[in-house]
Amino acid sequence: MSDPKPPAKPDPVQPADAEARALARDLLTRSRHGALAWTDPETGTPGISRIAFGLCPAGGPLTLISGLAPHRAALAAHPDAALMLGEPEAKGDPLTHPRLMLRVQAEEVPRDAPDHGAIREHWLETHPKSKIYIDFPDFAFVRLRPRSALLNGGFARAFRLTPEDLLP
Repeated sequence: MSDPKPPAKPDPVQPADAEARALARDLLTRSRHGALAWTDPETGTPGISRIAFGLCPAGGPLTLISGLAPHRAALAAHPDAALMLGEPEAKGDPLTHPRLMLRVQAEEVPRDAPDHGAIREHWLETHPKSKIYIDFPDFAFVRLRPRSALLNGGFARAFRLTPEDLLP
């Protein structure tokens, strides 16, 4: 006689609702940097980098990366990555502040892409200090195409989001 399986625990992560989608979009819109997790192509081990973050004119996640950064080569070799957005505020428990974790696929935007100019101009509107280096030949925009997302909206407020949930 086999032991009966214990009852399945309910999933504490909920499907996205309108409030969760709005909070996720707010985090995407307000964030100017994030933490990007990537796979080292030489060792296969994880790495993490703080990156500049913004949105392209269509509202998709984007970063501008130097060719000197180790995560640029890592993303070229292994485009699957993870991104965390959201910072704790000055007061309160950091674990109660909203944060958004995205599973993304990185895709470099070639300089001759039809939308490169619009992306560049939009980036400069939200990241004016990048004017100093944005046109250096080793810098490139990288789209971070969402595959899925997890929003932690604070205590007991966790939501699964689809790429469509993140659209403006």
